[in-house]
Amino acid sequence: MKLVVGLGNPGRRYDQTRHNVGFAMAAEFAKMIGGDSPRGRFDGDWIEGSVEGTKVGLLCPLKYMNASGLSVRQATDFYKLSAADVLVVCDDMNLPLGRLRIRAGGSAGGQKGLADVIRHLATDRVPRLRVGIDPPPSGWNVPDYVLSKFKSSEQATVDQAVQRAAFAAADWVQHDLAFCMNRYNGKDESD
Repeated sequence: MKLVVGLGNPGRRYDQTRHNVGFAMAAEFAKMIGGDSPRGRFDGDWIEGSVEGTKVGLLCPLKYMNASGLSVRQATDFYKLSAADVLVVCDDMNLPLGRLRIRAGGSAGGQKGLADVIRHLATDRVPRLRVGIDPPPSGWNVPDYVLSKFKSSEQATVDQAVQRAAFAAADWVQHDLAFCMNRYNGKDESD
């Protein structure tokens, strides 16, 4: 089994915000894996499905972003998964809007939800798929920026990135990390 985790903040207040691109990807990925409606499990929304015969769990922790790790730990413990069997999808303000970056591990790069997952899994060797949301404009503080909604002029780029992220997650389940890194890193929709 593989586990795909979409990070975000629960509640309607945070819908369509920059910090919730992980949840947006999860909504797209859920359609691809043919799972049932989400059910409450592991302190989150849980869906099971498959990609080309490989069983996959999709988890959206329903704790706030900075406390997502326990939810992920509960799922990995229950299914006896290693950190390498988990793909965390989250926003990244250090990447240009819509750019995807997949890595096998490393630091959280300031993404507090990812940092909490790393802390709870006790390793930084957690595969992650980051979706670029652009850096904050001059004069904005980080919390206000990541909790802001996308501008209408950005929405088409975000929608394409979210869809590509869902395809990248499916490719990760079906193939491997190296395949996904070659296919998605540093490329945009036109590549």
